[in-house]
Amino acid sequence: MFRYSKLSAAITLATAGAAFSGLSYAAETDTTEQDTLVITATEGATKLETPLVETPQAVSVISRDEFERRGAQSVQRAANYTPGIFTNQVGASNRYDYLVLRGFSDGSIGNTYLDGLKLMGDTNSYTATVIDPWFLDSIEVVRGPASVLYGRASPGGLVALKSRKPEFTSGGEVRLSAGNNAHRSLAFDLTGPVSENDELAFRLGGIVSAQDTQFGPVEEERRALNAALTWRMSDATTLDVMAYLHDEPEGGYHSGLPYEGTVVDYNGRRISNNFFEGEDDYDKFDRSQQLFGYALEHHFNDRWTFRQKARHLSSEVENQQVYAYGWANENELTRYYSGGEEDLSAWTIDNQLEGFLAHGNTEHRLLVGLDYQYRNNEVSWPSGAFSNINPFDPVYGTEPTSMWPATEEEHRLKQTGFYLQDQITQGKWRFAVGGRYDQVEIRNKGLSTGTTSELDEGQFSGRLAALYLMDNGLAPYASYSTGFTPTSFVDANGDLLQPMEGEQYEVGLKYEPVGSNSSYNAALFHITQSNIATKEQPTDPYRAIGEIESQGLELEARTQLTPAVALNASYSYTDAKYSKSDDGNQGNDVIYSPKHQANLWLDYRLNALTSSLGVRHYRNIQADRANTHTLPSYTLVDMALHYELGRMGSGDAYVQLNVNNLLDKEYVASCNSLEFCYFGGERSIKASFGYRF
Repeated sequence: MFRYSKLSAAITLATAGAAFSGLSYAAETDTTEQDTLVITATEGATKLETPLVETPQAVSVISRDEFERRGAQSVQRAANYTPGIFTNQVGASNRYDYLVLRGFSDGSIGNTYLDGLKLMGDTNSYTATVIDPWFLDSIEVVRGPASVLYGRASPGGLVALKSRKPEFTSGGEVRLSAGNNAHRSLAFDLTGPVSENDELAFRLGGIVSAQDTQFGPVEEERRALNAALTWRMSDATTLDVMAYLHDEPEGGYHSGLPYEGTVVDYNGRRISNNFFEGEDDYDKFDRSQQLFGYALEHHFNDRWTFRQKARHLSSEVENQQVYAYGWANENELTRYYSGGEEDLSAWTIDNQLEGFLAHGNTEHRLLVGLDYQYRNNEVSWPSGAFSNINPFDPVYGTEPTSMWPATEEEHRLKQTGFYLQDQITQGKWRFAVGGRYDQVEIRNKGLSTGTTSELDEGQFSGRLAALYLMDNGLAPYASYSTGFTPTSFVDANGDLLQPMEGEQYEVGLKYEPVGSNSSYNAALFHITQSNIATKEQPTDPYRAIGEIESQGLELEARTQLTPAVALNASYSYTDAKYSKSDDGNQGNDVIYSPKHQANLWLDYRLNALTSSLGVRHYRNIQADRANTHTLPSYTLVDMALHYELGRMGSGDAYVQLNVNNLLDKEYVASCNSLEFCYFGGERSIKASFGYRF
């Protein structure tokens, strides 16, 4: 019988073993055997802990040990070595977690979830919620439509973050880092029981970090604190509460420069990848966000469980930026000013009832849910113009040549969804059947003009999938799923366009050899997204008749080549096109989507030293929607060294060195258009000392 107690215990042990395998190095420094980090369960795809090999959908899980060993400072960078996801949408910028899944960039900063609840933001603004990876236990990348459980979402998939929870065993860690570009950071993590009867446990973590960027005077600075309590109210009931406070007084660089001058020469000259086109006195990105939430779980018996999760978000953003928009003459760039002040408040709540039923040799794992999302964002966006600047001989210190009245708006969204899922086990067969109905209300109001654009729409999403689990660990599967994504574009009447709708067919093969820590995955997919806003002429109103088709292949291998060598390799082929469009781009490849992407990460362990080398390759990225130019392909090399110093007092110490873009390759990572292309990150070096106790 597929009961909660047995499944939960098995998955918890397997996941804990993977997540904390890094802590075992100090005790095993007399051997060269490498522990392959393979997390064996996922929650993101089904909202329930389910073995990866039994999940009929392409899912990649990045363990904490993986992204910590690679020195990732953001969720975006933690996903660098994951198939089907492009993390260089805005090049070296670290302001937002840009995650382009299967070629769909429309939801790249608004498709992230924390502990099952959406990280609310407003993609039609400067406000998007970010979580520092120091506070995370794992990152799940779920590819393909997921609206059947989550409501509005990109058809390319979603990214599910899992936070570090309180433990009933005392422990902690302190880490100090320093590097080039004046990087410095200090992080700590403490956990343990509060009471002697193991009823109450806490976790408290924090990080402060700052660094210069490669772009002139622009800096990045972050301070974050996370506090959590777990209360075992009884044998059947558990309550988790959390608070996450995040302050970012310096949000780093976030701009682009023309194709001519960055990718190719302009009048025989090339702009430096360190050039800053703005003004220091008018460059600011200050973000403050506070999240408070709880998760309640109650087991009525070994068959039925109720869960309720809720979280509130408050976020304030202030933005000032002087940016370039094309060439004014043979030596100078035209410059404009954009600013913003935003105040966002949001609620999310999810109620779930899980049950187990059996009839003969057929077992049903049911999930019934009702969730609600609310977001209100008040924005004020001033704009203006600045004098031109010569990128080859820049002179700074100018004031705006003109300033224009601010656009003031209120963006409000409500989503209520009811969903039902049945995971069926029948012998070696695994089936997943689900449906969801959402009522989405959106109102965007001009506070100064009084104009309002609204949408009140019902949407149905579904999924049907089957998987056959063989005794040798092979598991072929097939699935069909749908989803939807609201848009911010309006029609000729000033009303919001109908939501974009996605439909996917996917077939794949999973393989987890019996008695091995290795896993291999392959997936073929075809996604169609319809109702995309398009117009024939710039002055025409938008119409929801556009369409994008994305199809491709994803391969992933995580394997132990020898007792001392572990390999993580992946390849993605993504053919994403504008299949229907009014603007003349029909049949063209989409932007922000490499057609070919290959990643390889190799770990070699010799006693207490683990040496790692990573290679990332990107090819066939279009520079604009008209496919005027294709960006040169680029290959990046990363490396890491991790050495366990052994026992020091009551704990274990380690040192670590991370170098990203080891060869210091200069490249343009992507383009939005021929006016905005984004330099990739230059070489970064970071050394860390850590102490675990």
